[in-house]
Amino acid sequence: MGGPPYDCLANPLGAVRLTFEKAIGSGTQTHPSAFDGKDWGALDVFRHFLFQESGLSQVPILNPKTMRWVRPYTLVRYRGMIQDMLGNEIYAGAYKDGYLWRTNKFMDISQYPMGSSPDMCVWERRLLYCVPVPGQSSWTEPSCEMNLNQGMDQSSQNRGKRRRMDDEDDPMDVVHDDEVKSSPTTKKMREDGFPFSSPESRDSKTGSSCTSMATFQYVDKDYLPCLVKIYDSPESELKLNDVVEFIGVLSFDSELALEKDDELSNNFYDDALVYLPPNKLQVPRLHCIIHRKLAVHDFLQGFPIMEPKPHLVKEIREALFRHLTAVLGNDGVAAHFMLLHLLSKVHARAFDVFVGKLSLNLIGLSKESVSVFGIRLSQAVKNLLPFTHCIPLTLEYLNTASLAPKRDYQTNRLIRGVLQLPEGSHLMVDETQLESGTLNSKGIENTKLLKNLVEFQKVEYDFQYCKMEMAADVQLLIFSEGKSNIVPADVVIPFQPSSLGSSEIPVAEAVEAWRWYLATVQSLPYSIGSEMQKEVEDDLVAARQADRSLGSQDFNRWMTMARLVSTSFGETSLSMEHWQMVKELERLRMERLK
Repeated sequence: MGGPPYDCLANPLGAVRLTFEKAIGSGTQTHPSAFDGKDWGALDVFRHFLFQESGLSQVPILNPKTMRWVRPYTLVRYRGMIQDMLGNEIYAGAYKDGYLWRTNKFMDISQYPMGSSPDMCVWERRLLYCVPVPGQSSWTEPSCEMNLNQGMDQSSQNRGKRRRMDDEDDPMDVVHDDEVKSSPTTKKMREDGFPFSSPESRDSKTGSSCTSMATFQYVDKDYLPCLVKIYDSPESELKLNDVVEFIGVLSFDSELALEKDDELSNNFYDDALVYLPPNKLQVPRLHCIIHRKLAVHDFLQGFPIMEPKPHLVKEIREALFRHLTAVLGNDGVAAHFMLLHLLSKVHARAFDVFVGKLSLNLIGLSKESVSVFGIRLSQAVKNLLPFTHCIPLTLEYLNTASLAPKRDYQTNRLIRGVLQLPEGSHLMVDETQLESGTLNSKGIENTKLLKNLVEFQKVEYDFQYCKMEMAADVQLLIFSEGKSNIVPADVVIPFQPSSLGSSEIPVAEAVEAWRWYLATVQSLPYSIGSEMQKEVEDDLVAARQADRSLGSQDFNRWMTMARLVSTSFGETSLSMEHWQMVKELERLRMERLK
């Protein structure tokens, strides 16, 4: 037999069909209804290819640049945030074609006429509307040249494989272009003016379809949302705002672009989905075979993943601290707090206590100083963290911006707001531009949203008839002249630069190490030993006796700082040295506030 039995990369639908036919013919499952839409062995084939044969690196990532050459009905990856969950979709999952059972799983259209045979299985799949991750830094994106070279190489190899398989009349059949082209739905698409990719129209240089880009001609060249269809996954596994990598079959605009009263027998789709808004009908569709939630480590490309040993962590910490100090005009105290702020993360929630968050308010900044240090710090943060955002907090912005996500009941879709962000996002708020004036009702609502986010790490989603609070995990950094009342931070520190500092660009190796450091030590486990716990309690009692104005918020801040200082050195338990550092940082901060 010539060639591999399954071509998962160039012909994933062929692999799905072959595993289906094998399962039906094995005798263990004689009727597709026994599957109830669940996997029959296809996932094992793809997992083996992707993770055991290192095929994942060969799968192109779908983005506006790769859309120029990627071919429909091939395996692709899409990285994005779940912006909206569109519910379930009913489809004809399996049907009988003469004496043969066939499947439509991972497809929008049927390859073969389904006729009016009663032998048909109706299954369900979920539909997610995904968008590029808001505020995603450019350094997280894989090289387009790498994707392009992979696509050209794989296209050439797979055409060769197909020719060999066709020449040898390989019984392990594949889904050919002419099969899809001859389907009744495809004919309807051609009649209605929808382009279709034929082998003759491929670009001789890239092996890609000349018309594949025309299929998605209405997609923004800099922004590529995607409709992802989910199979074989419990609903609780994915939630709104998750950042996910979906691996699956790229599809044309198909049944959703057809009229509702289409006479095709495979028109089993939900009425609500047939009437998707025009802008969502033009986005590519991906039939997800395998998905995985992405963490910050998944966006690191240069630095190797290794164990965070204290001596290594301490060395990287010192280099990052020096960098932050230079960016902040040699203000070492502000640099210490900035480092802890970048390591903050919500680890636990109990009533109104959120363990791990540490928002930071740098005060004493003017419009002029923000134009220097604010911009420089913003660039530094974007170079270190995967998801960053900036808000210019002017009166006009507060009165007009849509911060809260809102449900549009005419289209039954969730319209994204500025504060619909994935976990681990960093948000910078520039309050130095704010002038006196009057807030309208929207401005008042926006100030409440910002205050709710910084204090309780929650965002209210507007469903018109009710409002629902959604948990968030966003680091907030505020620039202001005086203490911010709109965004009341956990730590307020006067910014006192002694020079303009250095604007030198650090070497790439150092930046990669800093990214790894921030992503790694942020999630280290942490505990306080019994001896240190008694020492801390005694210090808190003494501090309360010396200053009756201290309350639970102050003590919670100290405990959060203790955790962040310890983990910043790669330690998983609090030591006396690090507790003394926390107290010294607080003393220096309070001196500045006086």
